[in-house]
Amino acid sequence: MSAQVQGMFAAIAHRYDVANSVLSLGIHHGWRRVAVAASGAAVGHSVLDCATGTGDLALAFKRAVGHSGHVVGTDFCAQMLAHAPRKAERAGLQVEFSVADAMNLPYAPGRFDVASIAFGIRNVTDPVRCLREMARVVKPGGRVVVLEFGQPGGAFGALYRFYSRHVLPWVGGLLSGNRDAYRYLDRTAAAFPAGDRFLALMHDAAVFSQVEDRPLTFGTAHVYVGRVA
Repeated sequence: MSAQVQGMFAAIAHRYDVANSVLSLGIHHGWRRVAVAASGAAVGHSVLDCATGTGDLALAFKRAVGHSGHVVGTDFCAQMLAHAPRKAERAGLQVEFSVADAMNLPYAPGRFDVASIAFGIRNVTDPVRCLREMARVVKPGGRVVVLEFGQPGGAFGALYRFYSRHVLPWVGGLLSGNRDAYRYLDRTAAAFPAGDRFLALMHDAAVFSQVEDRPLTFGTAHVYVGRVA
């Protein structure tokens, strides 16, 4: 991931959660719940959440795996990650947080039952390499789960594109003080492969025995699941 992207996330870290909740009308919490359910994470499992940001998905996984399970949340931006331990403490959940790059994970092969990444894979320089690296640290038969924005079609898609291109940068800029960060979000989400095109990337990674796509909110987001071969 580039230093420019890292700096952008560092600049908005202090208002990231507020902006997310306002801009998505809270829908992103439901998307994360779907991702956790699709992962098959169960009590006692070990989970790695890459690009965890301020820790929302890692905390959702911890609730799923229970006291006997173990969750590690990593992010390449220390300023974003700095907010995660406090959220975990307030929620009464024990989660390990560490600075790490999703394309170069400091973990042994097969350590985890599940590896996930939410709204982060479009920020890596090589998504296929990222998928392979996540699969490397997952046990055979475990799952890699990707939650990412899509490009909805039809009348809803037209409304979504207007919102994403015009409203989102304006409101995001007001909330965070960095309008360019939300222009970046719109630009990258609109360009990143979604649906069948992302499934093609998962096939290209050649590490999954099975892949699936679950569109959410008319295709505004997708949960992709790959079973590690």
